[in-house]
Amino acid sequence: MVTINSVTSLGNMDGVAVIAIDSPPVNALSALVRDGIFSAMQQALSDPLVKAVVLRCEGRTFFAGADITEFGKPPAGASLAEVQKILEESPKPVIAAIHGTALGGGLEVALVCHYRIAVPTARLGLPEVNIGLLPGAGGTQRLPRLVGVEVALEMMTAGTHIQARHALQLGLLDQLAPEDDLNAAAIAFARKVLDESLPLRKVRDMGEKLETARAQPDIFSHFRQANARKFRGFQAPEKIIQCVEDAVNLPFEEGLQRERQRFSELLQGEQSQAQRYYFFAARQISQIPGLDKNAAVLPVNSVGVIGAGTMGTGIAMNFLNAGIPVHLVETGQEALDRGLRTIRSNYESTAKKGRLTLEAIEQRMALLTSSLDLADLSEVDLVIEAVFENMEVKKELFSRLDRICKAAAILASNTSALDLNEIASATTRPESVIGLHFFSPANVMKLLEVVRGSKTSDSVIATSMNLAKKIGKVAVLVGVCPGFVGNRILGQRQREANALLMEGAMPWAIDRVLYDFGFPMGPFAMSDLAGLDLGWSKEKSSSSTLREVLCEMGRRGQKTGAGFYDYDDKRTAIPSSLVEGIIQDFARKQGKQVREVSDEECLERCIYPMINEGAKILDEGMAIRPSDIDVVWVNGYGWPVYRGGPMFYGDQIGLPRVLAKMQEFESRYGPQFKPARLLEELVASGRKFSDLSPAH
Repeated sequence: MVTINSVTSLGNMDGVAVIAIDSPPVNALSALVRDGIFSAMQQALSDPLVKAVVLRCEGRTFFAGADITEFGKPPAGASLAEVQKILEESPKPVIAAIHGTALGGGLEVALVCHYRIAVPTARLGLPEVNIGLLPGAGGTQRLPRLVGVEVALEMMTAGTHIQARHALQLGLLDQLAPEDDLNAAAIAFARKVLDESLPLRKVRDMGEKLETARAQPDIFSHFRQANARKFRGFQAPEKIIQCVEDAVNLPFEEGLQRERQRFSELLQGEQSQAQRYYFFAARQISQIPGLDKNAAVLPVNSVGVIGAGTMGTGIAMNFLNAGIPVHLVETGQEALDRGLRTIRSNYESTAKKGRLTLEAIEQRMALLTSSLDLADLSEVDLVIEAVFENMEVKKELFSRLDRICKAAAILASNTSALDLNEIASATTRPESVIGLHFFSPANVMKLLEVVRGSKTSDSVIATSMNLAKKIGKVAVLVGVCPGFVGNRILGQRQREANALLMEGAMPWAIDRVLYDFGFPMGPFAMSDLAGLDLGWSKEKSSSSTLREVLCEMGRRGQKTGAGFYDYDDKRTAIPSSLVEGIIQDFARKQGKQVREVSDEECLERCIYPMINEGAKILDEGMAIRPSDIDVVWVNGYGWPVYRGGPMFYGDQIGLPRVLAKMQEFESRYGPQFKPARLLEELVASGRKFSDLSPAH
């Protein structure tokens, strides 16, 4: 084996050169790797004994994509286009041998090889859309030629990975190799190409599947229409569609040129900057400064869930999905039976959509046991309570669990706002108490706020963060404060949205502004969806708030056909002239002066206090880093990922602007807008949130 450079080696196996890349951890297409491939190919092409080339990778994966850290930096080494050209135009057949993943630029390299072979566990995809980009090295032009326009559109705009067997069916691969013998299989395939004088197949020259698309002129408009809701606000999916249209309608080189132009536009745009920022932010949340790296991760082989309501059943499903047995406890048989029916019904609904087999449902339900006795939780490794949000109720429950549960058990609360330290004080083992704040619906929402109490042990924290990954959650470690991180910031937006109602803005105007910003829905549409009577008591209602007035009138949200909005039989929200009058009357009775409120003020009044509150949270040490706050808001509250999160957005629009507006609002509306000390310090020193270290 001849060493070419520190990451690439080339060997000659009976006329077949094997170029093996080894650049841990994922063989990203860095300048060093590109140079290695290029020089190895030059050597193979100049060697008369080499008749064919196999390109493969060492380690756990084929090329897993571009080196994202190089984006925006000056070019170095052989360009990816140069590497692709030497591979594609090679007069000797080049076979890509794929294991692990071939993603993004990795798949685009494979697409310029003349043939592709992979092990069955390999996955292939062009996921650039997930960081606000499009495949910029010919992917949008070559993939449709190989798998067809519709499949290519779906793969690239969804950013999904497909399994090797599916890729073989689509024509993306030419052969599957034995799982443990890829190298030998690839060499044998190369020998076959030589022995049978098979042609040098260039994907760029294939046109049959493009002809099929040309015969369906509505293919692109139908795809846009079918995905309009999913693509709303995002720039990259539309540019991908435009590139595929070019693949169908233009010569290859012209389509390639337009692809590069659109890639460059996206790369320099704000959306991709935000999505690339989020890409790294989501990977940083597991890095916890000061946590003992040797802290034991406790085994969690069984879980107890207390409460069979909406949250309890959703929480239980997370563990059942991961194959972890769950014991569900309720205080009454009727509530328990209802909860068990809910879990089965949720699974059956998933099965009807083709995402779960009937066998899988029974496997999960077999892991679920239930009872009315807390004592049945004596041997579980983790208990999570999802009972009524009342401090005394929770403290009494934790006191009982302290006596019942084994010494090594973790005691967790799903509280969304209560003081975890006070809850822990009801036990003799506060080091074993932690908050696991799931978001509703708990079996769907990705976010999990892991709430660290003042005495929670490093081992319990490490176990909780590790367990969150096992059940498919995005876990963010936060501190104990009212509302923790997510709900504390949400409270700022809710306060201002309600205040704006009393000043002249209508619910649908505020909702529209936030919807146009990128949220899936505004606060009043959300309230109607959840139910205005959530936490409302008819007996105690006194018409003292707008919500009470609406509930007293029977307008309790979508379920009653009326709330802030009117609803038709399809639950379509319709602005209500009745509600408009109610709001105006209520405002007058409160002594408010109704005025015209601009869209700009609606957005600034709702968003800037959120950024300011995030600064307070950071200053208090309730979040480790600004990007953690952004991960919370993207995953738990629908903040558009193409705007990065509230803290990234603050940096993007400029902290001096945020501070100036907060000062203006404070002087005009009151002390609720008082700027955070950290915000003032950052502006004074010319820094951003992104300049902060975890310890500031």
